[in-house]
Amino acid sequence: MKDQLRELIHRRVQLYVGKDERNGISLGVEEASKIYKKKESYQKRNAEIIKCKAETKVLSQDEMEEEIHLDYLVHFQYLVKQKENIFLEEAYEERRARFRDNKMIDDRELIKSFSEADRIPIHSENDVVDRERVQYTYDRLAAVKYAERWWNDYNPEYKKFDVDCTNYISQCIHAGGVPMNGFTNRSKGWWMKNNNWSFSWSVANSMRWHLSGSKSGLQAKEVSGPEDLLLGDIICYDFEGDGKYNHTTIVVAKDYDGMPLVNAHTQNSRMRYWAYEDSTAYTPNIKYKFFSIIDVNS
Repeated sequence: MKDQLRELIHRRVQLYVGKDERNGISLGVEEASKIYKKKESYQKRNAEIIKCKAETKVLSQDEMEEEIHLDYLVHFQYLVKQKENIFLEEAYEERRARFRDNKMIDDRELIKSFSEADRIPIHSENDVVDRERVQYTYDRLAAVKYAERWWNDYNPEYKKFDVDCTNYISQCIHAGGVPMNGFTNRSKGWWMKNNNWSFSWSVANSMRWHLSGSKSGLQAKEVSGPEDLLLGDIICYDFEGDGKYNHTTIVVAKDYDGMPLVNAHTQNSRMRYWAYEDSTAYTPNIKYKFFSIIDVNS
């Protein structure tokens, strides 16, 4: 079984770098479409994957009546060339391969939902925000350094969530010197303390509204496009375009054209192109909010 799995991963790696081998294990339509979509997103930017590497780790193996399910983790590394620039994009995927009579019959990604239903309060533009006076200077490089250190790991000093994207982003911002404020009131301020937290700290939709309206503590200004963002700035994603934002990323670099490359949790990734057009969550209705963190010195 593991030989078949290795062969399948090899086929995917070859497709990413443009070697469409017709022999061996074939990919499903959905998986092949995902690969070509990613390659197409690079082509639009005059970029290409010049080398791809994948490492696998088996997580579990379950024997059913007629099938064996093998869950595994794949660490993809994409060496990307864009004009004179070369950078390394990374991503992790959790997958499940199904075998019957020792033959692989299916292999697909275990899609993590971005739903935070257990933590989502109702928010509107008229929400009252905390008025506590907090001063700070945002250290963007410190925020990026933290984002790079923990992009595929979890700081034990903080609670970990299954949907961890906004919690991770809050940690990055805090590492950049933005102090918490509003402790004890979960619907105001921005904080995590004593195994408790504000909605704005851990929920994508709440952070989006906090960044739009906060007049104290963590503050930001909305900018018109991704090209206006700086390192350490934040992008919020509404994949369905229904007004409920369900993902958050942090800018850690810029590509050759000055467009953001971002890090994220939940589906852990680093140096990913900001638009998420290659994501399984992407829809044509997607909406974005671009926030630049501001210094508060008075």
